[in-house]
Amino acid sequence: MLEIGDRKKALLALTLLVPAASIGAVTALYIAPGSWGQTLSALCQVWLLVFPIAWSVLVDRQKLHFSLPKRRELLAGAIWGTFMFAVIVGIYSLFGQHSIDPVAAKEKAQEMGISSPNIFLIIEAYFVLVNSLIEEFTWRWFVCNKCQIMMPGTPAIFLSSLFFTLHHIFVIAAYSDWRGVILGSLAVFAAGIIWSQCYLTYRSLWSSYISHAIADLALAIIAWQILFN
Repeated sequence: MLEIGDRKKALLALTLLVPAASIGAVTALYIAPGSWGQTLSALCQVWLLVFPIAWSVLVDRQKLHFSLPKRRELLAGAIWGTFMFAVIVGIYSLFGQHSIDPVAAKEKAQEMGISSPNIFLIIEAYFVLVNSLIEEFTWRWFVCNKCQIMMPGTPAIFLSSLFFTLHHIFVIAAYSDWRGVILGSLAVFAAGIIWSQCYLTYRSLWSSYISHAIADLALAIIAWQILFN
């Protein structure tokens, strides 16, 4: 049975971690777009990776370990990823094109240093292959587990998905109108629920990581069409 001290520690960990994502997004996109904002955003991204590791090792006294994927995890990830890919492309085709201003999107991309197709491809390769894994490690392995300590079961899944959605709201708002913000935020929240459930089902990040990467690939393809077509 969990003690009150465990819940307090979980709350402290979430308090120190969750706001960092929104701080980085707001700074880079609104407060100081450019090199200074990008630097702070990068530091926040480092914090989102380093803090869970440090907390788990130094505070929780856990041993981190790596496990090879099982076939059912790979299959689940591929199925969910394909489903999300289709949903993202479908939603964009039906609604997204009318809520995103390509001129404003190109200006915002320029402010963030995306000045050529080659730079875009490098950045998107990082987001698809690396950042999706970091996000799964942070938001599912660490945040979802801490939420389970505070409120076990389905409420923890919803709470961790809400935390995961918060910083995405600022990102979506930078490129879309209010309709896109609502639709995109709901989509991110739903994806967070699916990925949290995948993690809790398999106690592994492989299924959520693979589906997350495929979903990010769909977003990268759409972004390419907006910026360079």
